[in-house]
Amino acid sequence: LLGPNGSGKTTLIKLINGLLTPTSGSLTVCGGAPGVETKKVVAYLPDSNYLNSWMTVGQLVDMFCDFYEDFRRDTAIEMLTRLGITTGVRLKTLSKGNKEKVSLILVMSRSAKLYVLDEPIAGVDPATRDYIISTIIGNYNPEASTHLISDIEQVLDEVIFINNGNIVLHKSVDAIREESGKSADELFREVFKW
Repeated sequence: LLGPNGSGKTTLIKLINGLLTPTSGSLTVCGGAPGVETKKVVAYLPDSNYLNSWMTVGQLVDMFCDFYEDFRRDTAIEMLTRLGITTGVRLKTLSKGNKEKVSLILVMSRSAKLYVLDEPIAGVDPATRDYIISTIIGNYNPEASTHLISDIEQVLDEVIFINNGNIVLHKSVDAIREESGKSADELFREVFKW
């Protein structure tokens, strides 16, 4: 889901997650209106930290395990261990990059049908960016869809360009390359040039 700042990406993401109610039109997520049932199959990573900083990483894992039936504790612990993040450490003591990694690990440890990641790699250092991309790719579920940004175009099947709340383009990345001879990022820059 790509568009310039203020185009409606985050609003659409919030609609998908049932955090906003549409003023007109309708929206379905995995066949149903956003609500309790869709929250069971959608894993959402907001663009800002929403976790309680006083909690330990282990308490956050326990909370996700209690809250989501599809949460895979073993997957979360394995990813945390690989990064050297212990479950006994409080979130508030971690660096910004490690806090973002914990948030991503919690979301990607779900066996969801749809992963909605709002700006998962914006404003992070290159090493953290590489980790986030490899985590997304490593946990890719072929039955799931993912909201990402153009930095990981090589793993995208389709892109949706949005502007002023309207869909400007919805095509497969392969069709964009075949029809225009451009990457999705190049076409994005052309469509939204100022």
